[in-house]
Amino acid sequence: MTLYQTKARNLHGVDGIVELSSGKQVATNHPLGQGQGFNPEELIALAWSTCLNATIKALLEGRNLGHLDSRVDVIVSLEKEMAGSGFYFQVDGKVSIKGMGQEEGQKIMQQAHKRCPVSKLMTKAETLSLTYLEWQDEI
Repeated sequence: MTLYQTKARNLHGVDGIVELSSGKQVATNHPLGQGQGFNPEELIALAWSTCLNATIKALLEGRNLGHLDSRVDVIVSLEKEMAGSGFYFQVDGKVSIKGMGQEEGQKIMQQAHKRCPVSKLMTKAETLSLTYLEWQDEI
């Protein structure tokens, strides 16, 4: 049963405008360019950090812990393959829940990773990592 669906149409590659079925438009730009648009690395980081943290917050609410702050930082790096001329994304996620220790935080992070639709897309990626860190001002 489909709950929501969107369509994106890209006619220009990495530099241009992507049109969405909602009528919104998103400017895109090469990651090494100087333009104002978003690049694929930024969009992947945005999608995963948003989806994973929303799932963490839902799990916390379900445990009557909705008052706890949570944070998901995602770093996406464009990497060049050592052999050949290809490229790949290295995607590293870091999760932190304020006031929650390593064991419980790790458990919630893993449950969220199994439920988050974006995580499900990337679960078997060889260039993905997900780490739980106890709360700090910066992770």
